[in-house]
Amino acid sequence: MLNIAILGLGEGRSTMSAALESQKIKLVKVCDLNEELCKLRAKEFDFDKWTTNYQEVLEDTSIDIVAIYTPDHLHATHVKQALLHGKHVVCTKPFIDDLADAKELLELGKKTGKKVFIGQSSRFSEPMVRQKKDFDKGLIGNLITVEAHYHADNRWFLKKDWSLLNSFKWLYGGLSHPVDFVRWYLKDIEEVMGYGMISENGYSAGLKNEDAMHFIFKAKNGHIARVSGVYSSPTQPTKRDSTLTCILRGTLGASQGDYHELRYSITSKDGEEKVVYWGDEKLKYYYRFEGQSHHAGEYQNYLEYFADSIENNFTAYPNMEEGIGTVALLQAMDRSLQTGKPIKIAEIKAEYGIG
Repeated sequence: MLNIAILGLGEGRSTMSAALESQKIKLVKVCDLNEELCKLRAKEFDFDKWTTNYQEVLEDTSIDIVAIYTPDHLHATHVKQALLHGKHVVCTKPFIDDLADAKELLELGKKTGKKVFIGQSSRFSEPMVRQKKDFDKGLIGNLITVEAHYHADNRWFLKKDWSLLNSFKWLYGGLSHPVDFVRWYLKDIEEVMGYGMISENGYSAGLKNEDAMHFIFKAKNGHIARVSGVYSSPTQPTKRDSTLTCILRGTLGASQGDYHELRYSITSKDGEEKVVYWGDEKLKYYYRFEGQSHHAGEYQNYLEYFADSIENNFTAYPNMEEGIGTVALLQAMDRSLQTGKPIKIAEIKAEYGIG
């Protein structure tokens, strides 16, 4: 069993639950600058091994893995420190917020030999796990295209002061999920083109960046995909549509994973149409807190997968290279919004000296 420490106890709340429920990892310490939050989590989980000093975590030689859930702009520093102290790393998405840090982190990962895993949690929900297994089995044939979206009525979110800052972008905070679905299936994306706008609702609230966006991707083999995100308008009933969806269209069939609804459907190469709905069977495993605010089941899935990769010495994906690739893609998408032109991913990477 591997020992894990958690840095950042906002999003890290899910990871605490995941680690405490797991038989493959042991939670030995948690850390946050906010002492009151540490005390709150200690009471919530009956776990009193907390500190406000990250250095204490780094110097604890019993800790095998550091799981990082701090604000995006701190990820690079916290990952670097963990690697330099001989720790394996789990880091929430997006991996880093500035590609200027990428080259150093890649070199440090190779030098230390420690594994870095990106906590792209939506890959580890029940519908998406099933969809990937069926695709790998060839049940829909060869891939033709991927369609993914994340549409949410987040008008409530606009009441948070920091959501109206110039630095906040739904492109990174929301679209990174469906973009990751596309990258999971469509390898070697070389170009992206997108349009976006600030909706009437977003504009009225004072939003500074786009809250409605549509993008098209093209891979080197000519395959295409599309992603969309709309965040300040009402959504359709969940029986009709899903907040977060991935659709695969193949040569022989098609499949759809609906994330929040724990729903999956497939028309296989044999013409069989099947809909799977996990509902109450898995609801409490994946969503252990109020509503669907913290997705502890997915976190437990990926923490145990990462622990297996360390114990059995295989690469856990998304790894650091893939996490950096996603950031490069998001930056290309951002540039396309600003210029109104298609952007080559290689041009973004070349600017920062990464392949």
